[in-house]
Amino acid sequence: MTTPPPTGGASGAPAGGPVPPRPAHAPSAPTVAVPTGRRETKGEPGAQGFGNGLLGWLQLRPTIRIRLTLLYGGMFLMAGVVLLLLMYYFVQQALQDVVLPSLNLGAGVKLTDRDGREITNFDQWIALQQSVQQHATLALLLRKALTALVCLAVIAFVAGYAMAGRVLSPLNRITRTAREVASSDLHRRIEMEGPDDELKELADTFDDMLDRLDRSFDSQRRFVSNASHELRTPLAINRTLLEVQLSDPETSADLQQLGKTLLATNERSEQLVEGLLLLARSDNELTDRRPVELSEVALRALEQVRPEGAGREVELRSELHAATVSGNGILLERIALNLLQNAVRYNTPGGWVEITTAPAPGGGGELVVSNTGPVVPGYELEHIFEPFRRVKGADRTRSDKGVGLGLSIVRSVVRAHDGVIEATPRAGGGLTLRVRIPGA
Repeated sequence: MTTPPPTGGASGAPAGGPVPPRPAHAPSAPTVAVPTGRRETKGEPGAQGFGNGLLGWLQLRPTIRIRLTLLYGGMFLMAGVVLLLLMYYFVQQALQDVVLPSLNLGAGVKLTDRDGREITNFDQWIALQQSVQQHATLALLLRKALTALVCLAVIAFVAGYAMAGRVLSPLNRITRTAREVASSDLHRRIEMEGPDDELKELADTFDDMLDRLDRSFDSQRRFVSNASHELRTPLAINRTLLEVQLSDPETSADLQQLGKTLLATNERSEQLVEGLLLLARSDNELTDRRPVELSEVALRALEQVRPEGAGREVELRSELHAATVSGNGILLERIALNLLQNAVRYNTPGGWVEITTAPAPGGGGELVVSNTGPVVPGYELEHIFEPFRRVKGADRTRSDKGVGLGLSIVRSVVRAHDGVIEATPRAGGGLTLRVRIPGA
């Protein structure tokens, strides 16, 4: 879904009015990419074609199983080579120790070899034939032994690989359980059975750690739930009482002003509580992902920000192209909404905010929010995603700027979606925030 530009121009400015300059990206502007700890997944060789599958087999990852296989096979090969050399040496010595008896031939006896040449010195001929047969026997022995050694080495490597896999199977079970726990299921346990060896001790230690983590996360969830109720209720009561008092026409002007100030402070406290709760809930990896149209998410967020943008005299532009990502639609809408609100509030009268969506290279979608505003120093970029941090020079006393959690929530939600967020300062002031979310 895209937002068609008005008739005044492709940028979305009203017809007949001045068109603010479009975003200009400084080539040398520093960019801060927020690491999200995204895990890389290895594809199946059959799904990537014969070429990639063969390359995957050639570029083996140096796992413990491969190293143990090489160790077993290498030790067998070295032992086989030593045994072959020793056997060659002993057989050679045995053949050299063989002495044929001396023969005396009578006068007039004529001997010839198979080629018809006459043998004049029978003992010398016998010694020569013995030497030739010894060399032929040793060469045959060496060829046969090397062939057997190669075959046995192959068998040793295969058997070593299978043996290493059997020995390391408990570690594979621990790894699978750790991955399942890392997703969200903290109730899984290894519960390894077998001999009381080092691997079982490792599994039991891991189970104990999971028990402590499970109790800790349960306590945190209960605390967040209780804090949500305990903090929202008095704030809601305060807001109601203040609104009732302000609606009384007989209230004095001083009391009206005091009530408005308290109401603004109460509203700021409510925003702070909502932001902290959302930040605590969104900083986890998603397990239930569904296809989400990024342009629709951006359009809904854009419509919510339009009244605030009009009140601050900030023009909103959009260039939305279809891009399907995988994740939670409500949280993705929160990303777009927080980025737009941050761009509108930290802007200047007569400025602009532009939001674009497009398919990302390699799959997924990309959401970009650019805005005018004060110049952001490059050294401040690495801090803008931290909670309660604002750019130096921003007014911290005004409640309409938010509570300093907008970009922190964006970073947490992007991390939960295995995405990446980048911040780049614009040459004329303001920021360009680029979010990439992977596809299904």
